[in-house]
Amino acid sequence: MSRTALRICPLCEATCGLTLTVADGAVTGARGDREDVFSRGFICPKGAAFGALDSDPDRLRSPLVRRDGRLREATWEEAFDAIAAAVPAVVREYGPQSVGVVLGNPNVHTMAGALYPPLLLKALGTRNLFTASTLDQMPKHVSSGLLFGDPFAIPVPDLDRTDFLLLLGANPVESNGSLCTAPDFPGRLKALRARGGTLVVVDPRRTRTAALADRHLAPRPGSDALLLAALAHTLIEEKLAAPGTLEEHSEGIGELGAALGSFTPEAVAPACDLTAAEIRTLARELAAAPTAAVYARIGSCTVEFGTLASWLVDVLNVLTGNLDRPGGALFPLSATAPAPRPAGPGKGFALGRWSSRVAGHPEVKGELPMAALAEEIETPGDGRIRVLLAIAANPVLSAPDGDRLDRALAGLDFMVSVDPYLNETSRHAHVVLPPPPPSRSAHFDFAFNGFAVRNQARYSPAALPPEEGLMDECEIHARLILAASGLHGAPPEAVDERVVADSLARAVADPHSPLHGGDPQQLSSLLTGRTGPERRLDLMLRTGPYDLTLDDLRQAPHGIDLGPLRPRLPGVLKTRSGRIELLPDPIAAELPRLRAALADRPAALVLVGRRHLRSNNSWLHNVPALTGGSNRCTLQVHPQDADRLGLVDGGRARITADGGSLEVPVEVTDAVRRGVVSLPHGWGHNRSGSRLSVAAAVPGVNVNQLLDGSRLDRLSGTAVLNGFPVELTPLP
Repeated sequence: MSRTALRICPLCEATCGLTLTVADGAVTGARGDREDVFSRGFICPKGAAFGALDSDPDRLRSPLVRRDGRLREATWEEAFDAIAAAVPAVVREYGPQSVGVVLGNPNVHTMAGALYPPLLLKALGTRNLFTASTLDQMPKHVSSGLLFGDPFAIPVPDLDRTDFLLLLGANPVESNGSLCTAPDFPGRLKALRARGGTLVVVDPRRTRTAALADRHLAPRPGSDALLLAALAHTLIEEKLAAPGTLEEHSEGIGELGAALGSFTPEAVAPACDLTAAEIRTLARELAAAPTAAVYARIGSCTVEFGTLASWLVDVLNVLTGNLDRPGGALFPLSATAPAPRPAGPGKGFALGRWSSRVAGHPEVKGELPMAALAEEIETPGDGRIRVLLAIAANPVLSAPDGDRLDRALAGLDFMVSVDPYLNETSRHAHVVLPPPPPSRSAHFDFAFNGFAVRNQARYSPAALPPEEGLMDECEIHARLILAASGLHGAPPEAVDERVVADSLARAVADPHSPLHGGDPQQLSSLLTGRTGPERRLDLMLRTGPYDLTLDDLRQAPHGIDLGPLRPRLPGVLKTRSGRIELLPDPIAAELPRLRAALADRPAALVLVGRRHLRSNNSWLHNVPALTGGSNRCTLQVHPQDADRLGLVDGGRARITADGGSLEVPVEVTDAVRRGVVSLPHGWGHNRSGSRLSVAAAVPGVNVNQLLDGSRLDRLSGTAVLNGFPVELTPLP
């Protein structure tokens, strides 16, 4: 007999609702949940392959512990005993900075990854945190922190009501969106055009998103900040800026004209490889639209001036009066966010509160650049990272110069990986702790509801009971915290109960909390979750902005619609001034470097990455249903560049950059503009010791091996993964 179960898809940021078919203790099918209040039945190939991912035979089914140089199956007790014996001892001898923590992208797709890493960092006392953010969206966090005082106050385009969408460096038709949680992003773009709106896509590739656009501009990669600066300059110069009521909430509008005075369309056009007329026309259309939103993603973040580009996106949204209004760019309000407080000055956002030990990279949002991880492990001296805890992370493939990091990981005193696979990174671990398949874990999207284009709340209980021999992912994290911090043997429930007690104590003392003045013990008895994570979720809902409980979500299995995004200014602001600070000092100090870039002589050939619909970084290449077709690791080259360089479609080439060379198959296509080549991210599954049989059969190459880690966006520490110069040589 088969049955169905509902599950929020954890495979990308769209968070679509799935209806799973379950038979004989396994997921045998997946389709879109037509009653889901947010996704309305939409599903992509990744969601459709949920069952194949869930039952992948290469998933680890028991912990691994290194003995005599080899990873061998072990009991959970043996695994945590090994951690408890090693990690606290290193901390006692060398101090807390001898431990590093790496958090990978999948953390934000699980309840455990959202709830426990902050507790782990606090328990360890280390400042050595490295995450996927500095390979992706950190520039947006930095610009939002500087503008609004809160790095998580990220406005998203109001896709369903806007009249004009300017989209840069993003391909949501294939990525399903990022920092903009929007199930059926393609359908929403088509609906925009169907209601008479305009879609303009700026991308050096003719992506599937660009194919939907009214207009596609293909500038030189890495020039996004220059183009955006010229658009802002034009709005000011031609007196098209109309911030409206935003002016009373902002400071620095008057200074923007002088700060951006050098970035005329005529000055910027050669660097962007667009015409001044195209730039001026785009600025005028943006200003004339009844409502408009500017949205930019990874293509504009992982470049030399990623933070400036991210800042200018919201400068444009302010200058056109479209920030914080329906049809523009608004701030979502998650059901687990703290209840709104009266507007007023906050603590603000600071950069560089400490620096990395070796190269002196400034801290950003509590993190150090992932590109600096290898040097922090391999460089002798006080504070050298000797122990690494890697949680759902594969930086050997995702960070620059994976070969160097591969060697560095081999030299660690001790390493722990929380990962379902033995992959290119976890193969170095001394202990591997495998979480269960996603069907056997409950789910709530703590992260992505904060970036959703419509406010809603959905909870998925586990679709299947725990699998024999595996441990619940939240319990794994709780036990890891206890073992690594010298509290091995304490009940894992104590971790969650401590959080609940501390959170209730703060809530009842906070005059702005819905629980202010209550009795902590009585309130604790009201929490209805059956597990510690559920009790924590219930408490967050009760102290949130919508007067919800976990029971409310359980009684609404398809979710609760909380309505369209609404204006939130000035309450969202946490700057020291209590206003939008449009020209913060770190931004102003970086603008001269951007001006200098106007005179740079562009490289003859630069590389950009690309995303495939059936892939997500490095962690879906082992699912047969998601391989093949367009999901291939090829180097896309424009026909004119191919002719000039002697390359042929289906042939091979050597590509060389700062970090070394790769041999790659060539795909000749006019989907990329002249002077640009494209190689996808997340491949390179050819290292011995991993257990990824499907991925290893078609390993591809690791594009990040072309980088040595020296190219960073200075303000955010984000690795430059797009728009860097390369050379190509044909191979026989």
